[in-house]
Amino acid sequence: MSTFGWISFVIFALLFSSAQAAGSTMKLLLVEDEICPWCERWEEEIGGAYGKTEEGQKAPLMRMDIDDPIPKNVTLKGKARFTPTFILLIDGAEVQRIEGYPGEGFFYPALNQMLQSAQ
Repeated sequence: MSTFGWISFVIFALLFSSAQAAGSTMKLLLVEDEICPWCERWEEEIGGAYGKTEEGQKAPLMRMDIDDPIPKNVTLKGKARFTPTFILLIDGAEVQRIEGYPGEGFFYPALNQMLQSAQ
């Protein structure tokens, strides 16, 4: 293949993968428990405003109780063992997760890192 052919192939591949990423659906799955104090803290500090943030627009929130079965349209790399666990899903498949919630100052930087690596 000529140099021009390789360059054309690379450009096509990059455009195709960008188009696929643009068509992908991202969600943030929150695995929680009703008796989890860290879940309550996340809800107080972030939960109410999350949907209005840039991150919340990119990855809308889904909720699941830790004792519930995994939704049929979701594929996880493993069972969540801690609450809260935040799992970034792309087209229903787990990409990365954050286990625990040590505060707002940790959550958004960790989430933004996950969102950027997923693009």
